[in-house]
Amino acid sequence: MKINISDLQQYGKLPLLAKKAVEGFITGLHRSPYNGFSVEFSEHKQYNMGDSTKFIDWKLFARTEKLYQKHFEEETNLRCQMIIDTSSSMRFPVESQGKLAFSILASASLTYLLQQQRDAVGLTCFSEEIEVNTPIKSTSTHLHQLIHKLEQTFQDKTINKQSNIAQTLSVLANQLHKRSLVIIFSDMLENSQDQEEIFTALQHLKHYNHEVILFHVIDKKQEIDFDFSEKPHLFTDIETGQKVKIMPSEVKKEYQKNIQKLHQELKLKCNQYHIDFIPVNCQKNMDQILLPYLIKRQKMK
Repeated sequence: MKINISDLQQYGKLPLLAKKAVEGFITGLHRSPYNGFSVEFSEHKQYNMGDSTKFIDWKLFARTEKLYQKHFEEETNLRCQMIIDTSSSMRFPVESQGKLAFSILASASLTYLLQQQRDAVGLTCFSEEIEVNTPIKSTSTHLHQLIHKLEQTFQDKTINKQSNIAQTLSVLANQLHKRSLVIIFSDMLENSQDQEEIFTALQHLKHYNHEVILFHVIDKKQEIDFDFSEKPHLFTDIETGQKVKIMPSEVKKEYQKNIQKLHQELKLKCNQYHIDFIPVNCQKNMDQILLPYLIKRQKMK
């Protein structure tokens, strides 16, 4: 599902967009090689004579004329902490706030899917410091609060916010006392930090036996392909405000060389630490988020 920014900017649209993204994804699964994944009915088991009627799903009965119980297995439920980088670079492209908008919708979609599977989820949003940090819970009230916090995060237009990924991950590694799936949305762009500090923080999470997925959020057209018209452009660092006027063709080759080196190093380090590194294009749909999550969840059972 493609992000509709105008809808995201209207309060209350995020839950609907997330639901549509997940339902579209599940429908697509049934037509794909991955149709063996259990998404919709992982929370049900067939009703047998003598079982308590307390947990019968009457809505499902109305659709299927078969009796199923909502099935709760606390020991197999997943704990998930979602982490969103809200630094100013994540609001690129500025006209659409593309990377941040994508990450927020992806997080809301995962929250909806986690709710459907009776899993527990927490949310952390950070830039230079942690701005939102919730416990991991599975109650419907808590999940509504998470969606509200995601909406507030999108509406926050604070400028020139830099990122402190290493500190945030280190704090969370010490806070998460039970094995969890940690899902990170970030462009991994740092102005001041040594990359080794970030890798050490990621390793810190793995040391405590957490599973980690790093969704490396990029705008492929501009950040990777460097696709700009052939005329002088004024580029602004949206985290520091620094400006530079250049002709794109004059720096394209060197820029692409450097950005590819950075991404390759990140990928190699994640592989070394057994972290799932998944580049995602913020101009594409939610399947590139939901399918890797589902594969990871199946492996963690």
